[in-house]
Amino acid sequence: MEPRDVLVVLYDGVQSLDVTGPVEVFTGAAGRVPGAYRIRTASPDGAPVRASSGLTLVPDLALAEATAPPHTLLVPGGEGTRNPDPRVVDWLRAHAPRARRKVSVCSGAFLLAAAGLLDGRRATTHWSLCAALAARHPAVRVEPEPIYVRDGDLATSAGVTAGIDLALALVEEDLGRDTALCVARLLVVFLRRPGNQTQFSAQLAAQTAERRPLRDVQQWISENPGADLSVEALAARAGLSPRHFARAFRDETGMTPGRYVDRVRLEAARRHLEDTADGIERISRRCGYGTPEAMRRAFVRALGTSPAEYRRRFRPAALP
Repeated sequence: MEPRDVLVVLYDGVQSLDVTGPVEVFTGAAGRVPGAYRIRTASPDGAPVRASSGLTLVPDLALAEATAPPHTLLVPGGEGTRNPDPRVVDWLRAHAPRARRKVSVCSGAFLLAAAGLLDGRRATTHWSLCAALAARHPAVRVEPEPIYVRDGDLATSAGVTAGIDLALALVEEDLGRDTALCVARLLVVFLRRPGNQTQFSAQLAAQTAERRPLRDVQQWISENPGADLSVEALAARAGLSPRHFARAFRDETGMTPGRYVDRVRLEAARRHLEDTADGIERISRRCGYGTPEAMRRAFVRALGTSPAEYRRRFRPAALP
């Protein structure tokens, strides 16, 4: 097998996990399928770089020596993207277009964007940086929710550990599902999250309400997704009129009650699909959907896949 060259760009201030997470995935795959990947790292001048964590990373070569187009070009993020080294941006502008796959992790998307490689393309980055990416590079179609986005030969991921999810998806594309699952187990990554999974849980995406009755309602929703979670029922629990409750909930959490309930129920259903062998009909009732068809529609709308397919792809192999 001809090895797939993976070139990782290093620079001062790089986030070490953005580098080592995907590298461990590709290395694990090469251990299972000998010769599948050949991984090299390159810094602007070939000298060691200091990661944002203080770790020193020693590259294999200088960027100027990396002239052969790699199969996969990996651009990690980190504090060094705030004021990027112009040598990195210039090299990316000149050489990255010839790579078969361009991949960024976290704020590495800013380097690809600075080199003009994201213009007119769909991309994501760490949730806290999406607005800045869109403002700084208006030609980029920034998608703030997914943990990673694929757009042809371009793949961008959200923050830090999302780079592992993206790398596993690339290994599955190259070498098949069994190899990707083997690597996931090796790294004790029990769930390979789908790219269109949101970067937040419902509880993280929504703010915590300031008033105690609304906070209690948020907790009740998360603990009882199969209960009556209509605005009227939740308002009664909070001791407010439905109109007052809906307005106060949206003002304090940044999300309507219905949107919050939808997210909580989807997360609960996903956890059941991942962690149990319960039938889909039972899960749909337990999570408040009522029928398998209602749950299927919710999954297709939010994740682009059916509950059965989600379970097939993302439940750990150790479960029955």
